[in-house]
Amino acid sequence: MGKRYDSYCGLYCGACPIQAATEKGEVEKKAEEWGLPAKDVVCQGCKSKVNAGLSADCVIRLCARDHGFESCAECDEFPCGTIQTLERDGYPHHTAITANLEAIYERGVDAWLAEQKKRWSCAACGTPFTWYEEKCSSCGAEVYGARAEERDMAEERGERADEDSPYWKIRRDLSRFR
Repeated sequence: MGKRYDSYCGLYCGACPIQAATEKGEVEKKAEEWGLPAKDVVCQGCKSKVNAGLSADCVIRLCARDHGFESCAECDEFPCGTIQTLERDGYPHHTAITANLEAIYERGVDAWLAEQKKRWSCAACGTPFTWYEEKCSSCGAEVYGARAEERDMAEERGERADEDSPYWKIRRDLSRFR
């Protein structure tokens, strides 16, 4: 089983900076930049045999596999407390996992993957980008990253994204993982 961009929890691994570093052969560089062991910066997706440290022991991954599910959307308990906790854990790229899982359930994983590939590619030149990038690495155009998506989703729910709150300050600190 080679690299996979779909996950059990609804994340699109094609926009993951760890998987991007693996694909680009930049594991050592990113491990040093992020202060992580190189083994934690090698991943081909949680459904592959090559998992980064975080995804290898992920409770969601283990639960879905134990139940024989291809995604959490197949579970009668979806969205369970674990999924809801992940979605609200302070990482902007987790904000859309319930919506992603619903899309996978409704349209199928292949259609969802095609949508996600387009969503996580620069509109100007088609170059893929990762969750926390704000500019395309090829052409310099602005891209719609996870932070902007999270702000838009908060507005849709009628919430105010208070950029000065401790919650949002933590989110801005996550920019080191671009």
